[in-house]
Amino acid sequence: MAQSAPAAAETEAVKQTVTRFFEGLRKGDSAMVRGTLAPAVVLHTISARGGQTQVLAESPKEFLQAVGTPHKEVWDERITFERVLLDGQLASVWTPYQFYLGNKFSHCGYNSFQLVKLAAGWRIVYVIDTRRKDGCK
Repeated sequence: MAQSAPAAAETEAVKQTVTRFFEGLRKGDSAMVRGTLAPAVVLHTISARGGQTQVLAESPKEFLQAVGTPHKEVWDERITFERVLLDGQLASVWTPYQFYLGNKFSHCGYNSFQLVKLAAGWRIVYVIDTRRKDGCK
């Protein structure tokens, strides 16, 4: 079933927020990244170390500092939009990715974004991702 025009426009707006997040990451522009985030954003990574699954929290402040600190290689996270779900002011986005440091492949996985439509537009309120080196495309 086709999306209605308003739903299609909202889906596109959600995708634009996520795309802007990764543009900021590539440019090392912490202000651009910050502009995509809700005030109380939460960042998590799922990690398997020593055969144990761990959920690691990342400080948004430290993440933004890392993005904005000059680094030798471009942080290039290449995503595709596999699924975007909407209900009112809530959006859920599922994006497989491959991460490169400059031209060198680093790792792959999936991102799960939760966004909320605030007065300023769609903002990322929660991100959790997986990271692995094996089984990548």
